[in-house]
Amino acid sequence: MPEFLTPASATFMLADEAATERAGAAVARAVEDEARCAAVLVCLEGDLGAGKTTLARGLLRALGHAGRVPSPTYTLVEPYDLAGLRVHHLDLYRLADEEELLFLGASDWLDAPGLTLVEWPERAPGLFARADLRLSLALAAPGRRLTLAAAATRVLAVSAELSRVQEPDPT
Repeated sequence: MPEFLTPASATFMLADEAATERAGAAVARAVEDEARCAAVLVCLEGDLGAGKTTLARGLLRALGHAGRVPSPTYTLVEPYDLAGLRVHHLDLYRLADEEELLFLGASDWLDAPGLTLVEWPERAPGLFARADLRLSLALAAPGRRLTLAAAATRVLAVSAELSRVQEPDPT
């Protein structure tokens, strides 16, 4: 379980949907190597329409997924096997009880090497507390604001990748 002993955050402005997908690709580059060796849990926070699934789509495409990336709102989980990397994309919006995650088989992958992306993580407080990286999206005219939070070293790594494709928010 990650410890936020040295919590840090960084904020980036995303001008449009394409910028949000590029941000997802940057996150993929920052966590891919670790996810091949250990479990990595990324929580995506934000209101309806904030861009959580768009960011997930950019991340999944950067990892090699060529098909459609649906929001797993009704299925709750969409699994992907991308060049040997297991990725699970969850949308917990319709989750009635955190215990439902057990029935989905979450215990099989949450501690195994791979990447788990969780939309609406606040619906499962126990899972949310385990997050390695928290990505918060908010509408901010004319685009979106992306705030990432994690241990300082992880924020630095993800920020470095994001800075290659986005401008940090000066505020």
